Amino acid sequence: QVQLVESGGGSVQAGESLRLTCVASGRIFYIGTVAWYRQAPGRHRDFVAAITSGGATNYVDTVRGRFDISRDTAKNTLYLQMNNLMPEDTAVYYCTANLRPFYGARLKDYWGQGTQVIVSS
Repeated sequence: QVQLVESGGGSVQAGESLRLTCVASGRIFYIGTVAWYRQAPGRHRDFVAAITSGGATNYVDTVRGRFDISRDTAKNTLYLQMNNLMPEDTAVYYCTANLRPFYGARLKDYWGQGTQVIVSS
């Protein structure tokens, strides 16, 4: 059973920072690309940032230069450093991992339950 658990969300003022953490646990053989998505009230879940197993990163334009995604492969942990937060960053943030739970298994996407980020102006 694979589990992804996010933490680090909270309520902050505009211009402040937060660091989100996502820990993957359970039966894991290989983790490929991992990513953060977010969902604001009344909106679809949108892509925020991703990092491949090789360390290549990609960001949505609205966060590029303010957010930094990183991973600790040895700890099966994903991070999202969010700086200069804006009210429009308010959302539930979800991590996702494309992984194999055991040797020979197909790659499959797993999702966490989300962590709330609220940014006040």
